[in-house]
Amino acid sequence: MTDYSPTFVEIKTLKDAKKEIQKIGSDPQSISIMAPKAVSKNIKLKNVTLQDAIIIKQDMLSIGGEVAVPRNTFELSDKTGHLLIMGNLKQLYDLIEKLDRHYPRLKNIAKELAKLLKDVK
Repeated sequence: MTDYSPTFVEIKTLKDAKKEIQKIGSDPQSISIMAPKAVSKNIKLKNVTLQDAIIIKQDMLSIGGEVAVPRNTFELSDKTGHLLIMGNLKQLYDLIEKLDRHYPRLKNIAKELAKLLKDVK
């Protein structure tokens, strides 16, 4: 029986991801496509209107990510709450594009997320 030696690989940055993908011997043109999928980030948003939280969650779920929302979000009993967005960089970039197509409050969230992610290397 073959020993496949599974191990965890710590990838915190795009640079780390590119390095690990390169070590595998992948096609150099595919590295920039795959690297953002290897870096996971968790982002906390504060004081989000719960109506917006529902849309953010739906948009993120549609691209394979996740958003933790307050328990009562779907009842809309509170006006705002905090969110935890969980996804890889590609999903987060895709979320920004989706949110930027919505109304002004969500466009503002998209801008803040883009600003946060612009320096991720």
